[in-house]
Amino acid sequence: MDILLAIAIMALGAVVLGAALGFASIKFKVEGDPLVEKIEAILPQTQCGQCGYPGCKPYAEAIAKGECDINLCPPGGMEGVQRLADLLGREVKPLEAEEKPKQVAIIDENTCIGCTLCIQACPVDAIVGAAKQMHTIIAQQCTGCELCLPPCPVECIRMEVIPETLDNWKWKFPVIEIKAAPAQAAAEIV
Repeated sequence: MDILLAIAIMALGAVVLGAALGFASIKFKVEGDPLVEKIEAILPQTQCGQCGYPGCKPYAEAIAKGECDINLCPPGGMEGVQRLADLLGREVKPLEAEEKPKQVAIIDENTCIGCTLCIQACPVDAIVGAAKQMHTIIAQQCTGCELCLPPCPVECIRMEVIPETLDNWKWKFPVIEIKAAPAQAAAEIV
């Protein structure tokens, strides 16, 4: 009988705490800016800082507030600038930095001393290894941001361009929207 009473008390406690958590999640819900979320969805999520902001979310917030231009993200390239311009109704500007081909970091495992400085520098946790052990790159997660290169004391990391194959090929749509001239379009209708 004591066991049933203990189970009933625990179940009642769980229901009360669950209801309190449910109420708190509704009452204290924090609304995000939907424009920031749309901008962030367009950005490549490399978290590389090449735009001058510590990650893609702060850059998206600055774009939404009008504090910076939309052409500061080299990993997003001109495609990203075009998509941001379409979303925000701004003019397309040339990319402020050099657009680089997609690349991935490669660690020379014979030279690596296992210092873990590259692991600490990687914003997307694409490097695995332990102290005094060999490290390696998870190629599917590497964004090619090059943040792992400067901290490496033995320069065992190099960037390798990802060749274009059928698996990673993307259509590069025109940057300039093509429209028919108004007079010509009216003549074609008649």
